[in-house]
Formats: sequence, structure tokens, C-alpha cells
Amino acid sequence: MEITLTDIEKEAYKDSPVHRLDGRVKLLAMILIIIFTVSLPRVHEDNLMRLAFVELYLIALMALAKLNPVYVMVRFLAVLPFGLGIIVIQPFVRQPFFGSFTEYPIDLPLGLTVTYEGLAFGITLLAKFIVCISAIILLSSTTKMHDIVGAARQLGIPKEIALLLTMMVRYLFLFWSVLKRIRTAQKCRLFNIWNKKVRHRWILEQIGYTISSIFVMAYEQGERTYVSMLCRGYGQNGNVPMRSKDLKTSDVLFSVTTLTILVASYLLFIDLS
Repeated sequence: MEITLTDIEKEAYKDSPVHRLDGRVKLLAMILIIIFTVSLPRVHEDNLMRLAFVELYLIALMALAKLNPVYVMVRFLAVLPFGLGIIVIQPFVRQPFFGSFTEYPIDLPLGLTVTYEGLAFGITLLAKFIVCISAIILLSSTTKMHDIVGAARQLGIPKEIALLLTMMVRYLFLFWSVLKRIRTAQKCRLFNIWNKKVRHRWILEQIGYTISSIFVMAYEQGERTYVSMLCRGYGQNGNVPMRSKDLKTSDVLFSVTTLTILVASYLLFIDLS
């Protein structure tokens, strides 16, 4: 089964109690969860319990939102290599000692040494990474992209950045569809990037032609968009129209619940240290 960017974005158009929450509330809640996660001490015995408590809360929200587990995993696996590359080297790097771990290293072949401090730090860093990515996936899967930009604008983000983000969201799907048409045309001509019977140089040339054509199309589209924006007066004030909504009872309840979960996750395990 081929999963496209459009298929993943359709998750944000579902109808559930989480989807119906105000974008400002969800954005602030996810930012608060990320700040709480990264602010925990680097190595501490109770941190994994706290992070597991918050992660269970995020999983419960995903279940309440009826998100497709396949799309959630695709998003998570797409980001995993960026964090995993940093995490896997931590056991081989001695970290400052915090907690009750022993300091005796583990000698491995090829002259490698694993320290308990580095291993504990790597595990904690992995747990923090999972919680932060889960929060971002929950926000992006239950909130439309233009609603996220609108919420950020209402929360005080500069209008220039909001305008750039709005354009990025709009043309991200446009150029994704252009790339799909190019790939379809290449498949109709039996082009296969993994074909071992074709010279690698020729394959690289075709990939280069594809990238350059998309770059030229992006440049031309940017010029047309800029001219059309000037004709509509965007050069005068640069304002982006945003709709403002009043917070509902469910929004307040969600905010209080999220704050309670974070406070409870810290206090419930503070006496175990």
C-alpha cells in the first residue's frame, strides 16, 4: 500500500472530540508538553516513569481522535532516523553522573567502551524523543495545517512568518502533485531507478533533470505568486486574514486536563527518588 502526503493530511479532516478542539489550545498544550519533557534532568531513575505517564496520555488522545495507527507509525518512522543517529552514540560517550548507577564501564570488541551513565542518558534521550514526536504527530494529525498557522498567528507569531508558513502549506501539496505526475510519466516510460541493467550515470542524469525541472517550476510559480500578491495589496500591509473563535468548555477542560497530567506525572514519582 502506497501512502502519500495527501493520505496523511486527510487524518486532520476527521471528526472527533480532539479534532474539534481550538487550534490555539492544542498548540499551547503540545508546546507545554515538549517544554516539560526536555526540561527533565538528563539522567534520573524517575524520568522514565514520568515520560511513560505523559506518553500514555498522548496515546489515549490519539485513540480518542481515532487516528490511523499506520499513518502515525509512518510519520514517526520518517523522523526516527534524525534522533536515532544521536541516541545510539550516547552509550559510548561518558556522561556526567547523576543517580545511583555504577560507574564501571563495559568493554566491547574493537576497543569500544559502554558506560552505564551513557546508556542511561541514551535511554532517557530516546524516551524524550518519543514523547516530543508523539506530541507533534498528535497536533499535526488532528489540526489542519492552515489552522495551525492561524492559531500561531493569533498567539503572536510575526505576520511575515505566518504568511510564509501559509504559502508553504499551500504549495507543498501543489508540488507534491507535480512530482507525482513526473513520476507517473517516468513509470509510463519504464524508468526504474533500481534497474541494474541501466548505467548509473544515466539514472543520475534523469534524477537531476527531475530535480531541476521542479526547481524551475517552483521559481516560476514563486514569481507569479509574488506578482499576484502585489496586485492584491499584500505589499502594503502584509496582513493575513485570520478567523478568531471563542474558547469552548471542551477547550478549557482539555487545557486543565493536560496541565493536571503534567503536574501529576512529576509529583507522583517525586517521592521515589
